[in-house]
Amino acid sequence: MNGSPSFVSTTRDYLLGPFGVSGSVTTFADNMKLPVHRWYRYSAGYSSEWAVKLIRHWGVTRVLDPFGGSGTTCLAAQESGASSYAVEVHPTVARIARAKLLWETDPDNLRDVVSRVLRIVDKKHAVDVPSSPLVAKCFPDSESLADLLRIRDAVNALPDGESTTELAWLAFVSIIRACSPVGTAQWQYVLPNKSKRRVAEPIAAFQAAGELFADDMETHQFLLGASPADAHLLSGDARTLDGVPEAWADAVITSPPYANNYDYADALRLEQIVLGDIEGWSDLRPLRDVLLRSATQNIGTWKAEEALKSTLMAPILDEFIPVYEELSEVRKTRGGHKAYHAMLAGYFFDNSKVFQALRQKTSPGVKVCYVVGDSAPYGVHAPVERWLGELAIAAGFSSWEFTKVRDRNTKWKNRKHTHPLHEGYLWIEG
Repeated sequence: MNGSPSFVSTTRDYLLGPFGVSGSVTTFADNMKLPVHRWYRYSAGYSSEWAVKLIRHWGVTRVLDPFGGSGTTCLAAQESGASSYAVEVHPTVARIARAKLLWETDPDNLRDVVSRVLRIVDKKHAVDVPSSPLVAKCFPDSESLADLLRIRDAVNALPDGESTTELAWLAFVSIIRACSPVGTAQWQYVLPNKSKRRVAEPIAAFQAAGELFADDMETHQFLLGASPADAHLLSGDARTLDGVPEAWADAVITSPPYANNYDYADALRLEQIVLGDIEGWSDLRPLRDVLLRSATQNIGTWKAEEALKSTLMAPILDEFIPVYEELSEVRKTRGGHKAYHAMLAGYFFDNSKVFQALRQKTSPGVKVCYVVGDSAPYGVHAPVERWLGELAIAAGFSSWEFTKVRDRNTKWKNRKHTHPLHEGYLWIEG
């Protein structure tokens, strides 16, 4: 369905003109060069500079992100002078994002807290080492692990509710992987059988992180001034968007989880274990039960029939059913027998709820941009952007259009399947 020239075409021409479109705008990589954004690398995301320019081009003042992640949209909105709300269901990721939004804190106060933590660590107090085998694999040097855990304990002893406490917590979280000699995959999975060339020493790494944070805070405060736009990062579910005011947003910029079986619950398992939030793999089940169903691990006991019988799926059901049935047969021939058919049913069912919630939280004429890619589990293609666009129309939005940014599945196609995939912008207008 075509978008209106005044919105989609103009925006597309703008993106293709002044600063161009490249694959990097759909990844978090460029953000690692930017103050505040670089405090924690969360692989899922898109370029903040792209989001800033899009917000300014649209001239909007109230931006909503239903999949808030590590806070890219909120930070970009502040840099654009726009107010923002973001909702994130993963509790650790939400806390990371909220800590980033505390950049207004006095940087010298943070420096003082970091020094206080390190003075406590210097006393070499005894620590409780997590029993998880993952920690043992990731931290074979017991003394380095002990220093890391001493920093954790000193940070945990800081007063609750203070901005410097949250910033010190994030500084600690940001060094956990750097202090381990094991490798990490591009999407943050831990690879104990691979090693890194450089391994950080915990005390020096924490001190350096604190100073980086403080320097970035000074830079951001100088650039954005004393009264930046409001930014709210809520812990919650994109399918309800509780806490976001009704009919509030005049723009939505987001990137939903892709239907590619990436296990977001496992992305920060090492950090959560070191923090003491969980003990191991089995403790991730409650989180998997509330995540968007973009991975087979998130299906649990949920039955796909709920989606297939729902009126919310009616706009795409005729086209979806053949894909669902093909996947249910193909899985019988594959070693993993993964329930991709149920995953896709849950994925689009959940996204239909997201669009219903977005329609309630956005104003008439809202401009929406979804950074999204299509999917082909077991080589069976699902036209994700088209089905999402149709679900948006059914929820009350007026039009949609898709702009491809880059090809995907070029590196790994011989490993899983050969179906060409792509990624780009799904433009939706209210």
